[in-house]
Parts: sequence; C-alpha cells; structure tokens
Amino acid sequence: MRKRVFSFLLWIGVLLSAATQTFSQTPPLQKVTISYSSSGITSIEFFIAKEKKFFQEEGLEPLLVQMSANTAIAAGVTGELTGLSSIGSAIRAIQRGAPLRVVSVSLRRPIFWLVSRPEYRSVKDLKGKVLATATIGGSQHTAAKKMISLGGLDPDKDLTTIAGGEESRHLQGLVSNTVQIAAISPPWVLLARDKYKMNVLDTAVDKYASIQNGLAVAVKTLQEKPDLVKKLLRAKSKAARYFEQNEKEVSEMLAKMWNTDVATALESYRLAKPAFTVTGIPTEDEVKEYLILDAQILKLPQPVAPSSVFDFTIQREVDKELGIK
Repeated sequence: MRKRVFSFLLWIGVLLSAATQTFSQTPPLQKVTISYSSSGITSIEFFIAKEKKFFQEEGLEPLLVQMSANTAIAAGVTGELTGLSSIGSAIRAIQRGAPLRVVSVSLRRPIFWLVSRPEYRSVKDLKGKVLATATIGGSQHTAAKKMISLGGLDPDKDLTTIAGGEESRHLQGLVSNTVQIAAISPPWVLLARDKYKMNVLDTAVDKYASIQNGLAVAVKTLQEKPDLVKKLLRAKSKAARYFEQNEKEVSEMLAKMWNTDVATALESYRLAKPAFTVTGIPTEDEVKEYLILDAQILKLPQPVAPSSVFDFTIQREVDKELGIK
C-alpha cells in the first residue's frame, strides 16, 4: 500500500514538474499599444481581436488607448505607440512629412451621418450655426464638410466649427444645444434619431471613398520590426473576418461595449458593414480617389504617390496565409 501511495505521489510530482517546466518555457507576451479615437464602430476590429484573444494567439498583449488623432500621430512618430488606428489623420500627416506608413485599411467608405437638432430640417437652415468635430481636417470633419457643401452651404464660411472630444460628446452637445450639427457614426446617429428625435439630414457612405480606419505604424517599426507588424496584422485580419461572418455575436459585443440594446447595435452593424474591407486593402481606384481629395483639402499642387503613404506588402502576406480573399 505504501509503495502504491509513493508511486502515485511520485507520478503527480513528475506531472507538476513537467507542467512547471513547460510554463516556464512559454515566452511572455509582447506588449503593444494601439490608439483609437472613437468608441463607435470604426475601431471594432481591435476590440474583437482583444476580446477573442487573437492578439494573444500572436504572442501579443494589447493596450488599446483612446486619444485624439493628432495626439496619436505625435506619439506614433516618437515611438510611444506601436500602431495608430485613425489612419485618415495619419495619411494627412504623412503627406506633411510624418515618418509613418499605412499598412492596413479597415474602412474604405465614410460611415458618418449628418445630424442636426430637431428644429433644423435642412442644411440651409444651419447657416450661422456651430458644427462639432473631433479633429479639424480629420475624416469626420471632411465628411461633414462634404455633406454640408452638397446641402448648399459653404462649411468654412457659413458655419463655425469647434473641435474636441469624440462622437458621444458631440451628441451631448446637440442635446444641450451648444452645437447644432455634427457628423456622427453608429451608434450615436441612431441614439440621436431614436432617443433625442434629432434630424438625420444626409449620409456620406455613398458620397466618396474614405480611407478612415485601419493601422498605421512608424516607418522605423516597419523597417526594423516587420515580424511585429505581421503579428499585429494577423490579429487584426482574424478580427476582420470574424466581424464579416458573425453578425449576432458582433452585435451583442457592440451592445455590451456601448451599454445599449442589441437592436440598436444590430442596426449599427448593418449600416456600417458595407464600408469595411475584409482584406485590409482598398482598391487602387479608392486609393487614388482618396489621395486626390486629400490633395484638394491640403492644397497640394498634385496628389502624392500611393507608395509614399501605403505599404500593403505584409497585409498581402497575411491574407494569403489566412486564406482571406
């Protein structure tokens, strides 16, 4: 009997020792910091990658930090951030000389809706009023200006624009009447419409190509740490595929993130889904259209070459490895 007990204890000890040795041989997760500017649906891929442990599968421990696009650009250039998700502003910074590159694109169309207070029924009613945006010259501001121009006003002359905060704050500004118009994305546009009875005047989704969200990294990171960039893109690409294929699960996740009902999250998902690209790579025409528009906004003599802004080499490798088409 004693021999059996001794053998059993010895066997347990061997198993524990092997498990401890295996655990000790597992390399620690590499910490990465990624910025995002809005808690709307635009950055959902990174939250899916964290929630479903796609980062962990690639040996990464993510820290998702919300900050303004301009702050993120400065932090990305100095190396304080591993990656930036607000690539619309990053692209403009690149055209001004910032040493960054866009390595993946999530959104190829603008998912903004022009929302006004209930007493204003058309864009022309808004002359002399206040427009809220996150960043002057950013993707949200560009979408707002496009829709306002199509509505018959000059956004630079006929309205006052104030910048600051994310879209949830812009909705609060509409409710308190500190601003009268804003271009906001789901779920805020649905909350504005259904809860606060705001008017939805237009959508930018069908107006033009807009490379709004994805992943940008420092040129130095891309050159010196391509394996790290590849791990980031693998996690992001797995999340993009999950977003494409799992309507119910993603809607439930969004509802939890936003503390809203599943019906609102589901409508938000369906409104935004056509603007996303699963491959992480927009078409050549979309890239050219976007850079032409940017050149006009920045008053450049001519659009910059796509190769000076984008590098999809690693994204193409990842798509091939994961079978994403």
